[in-house]
Amino acid sequence: MGEIDKAVVLAAGLGTRMRRAGAETDLSPQQREAADRGHKALMPVAADRPFLDYALTALADAGYTRVCLVVGPDHDAVRLRYQHLCRPRRLALEFAVQAHPLGTADAVRSAETFAAGDQFLVVNSDNLYPVEALEALRRLNGPGLAAFERQALVEQGNIPPERIARFAVLQIDPDGCLRQIVEKPDPHTLDATEEIYISMNCWRFDPSFFESCRSIQPSSRGEFEIASAVEHSIRCLARRYQALRFRLGVLDLSSRQDVPAVAHRLTRLEVDL
Repeated sequence: MGEIDKAVVLAAGLGTRMRRAGAETDLSPQQREAADRGHKALMPVAADRPFLDYALTALADAGYTRVCLVVGPDHDAVRLRYQHLCRPRRLALEFAVQAHPLGTADAVRSAETFAAGDQFLVVNSDNLYPVEALEALRRLNGPGLAAFERQALVEQGNIPPERIARFAVLQIDPDGCLRQIVEKPDPHTLDATEEIYISMNCWRFDPSFFESCRSIQPSSRGEFEIASAVEHSIRCLARRYQALRFRLGVLDLSSRQDVPAVAHRLTRLEVDL
């Protein structure tokens, strides 16, 4: 299996961290309203365009032509924007509804009809990934993921070191395939002198992944998570995931404290859906 054209964007999250006020930041009234609602994907950033416009532009720039937005049952504002107010020109857009917020693997399951037996990309709606990484996954021969070098995420993105320490670390075999995803790595792992690669939830899956999503148990948080489904896919279905290493940054819009820096970084970036 070679190049693919389908991408699934996970946009059904509750935005819990975004709604959490914490330290006040310099937000516009429109940004504050979006933050209070937890609407990360529709957070107005540069030129009052929502963050999701930039994420969709990156997918189009990387060669994807069909996109499925996985949304919650009450996310009418997302539908309104992309079905009526700002219909994409370069992307054929579909929607899938995650009925209940049961985790990322459950969200992927919602897009099974869209996948229709094809391989497909999965990305977060609150991350802006480098086009280079998205395109490399599109051209990959089989399942895989983008593995981002930790220091590059800090230096080239907007993610502070203390947040990076909470992300999952990837253990990669000498042949370049994923061996294990280490959630909440211990300090010894994080203090290692060798390069450390991080998962930013940027994957290419084949149709068998839906079986893994259905086969796993909920995590300690009560959610069905992509990491657990990938572990099942490797262990039980003998799938191999090529880890494509990148020394590039990713923009992360997890909390309202991220908004000013992300907006500044996107000021000169063109949108073309």
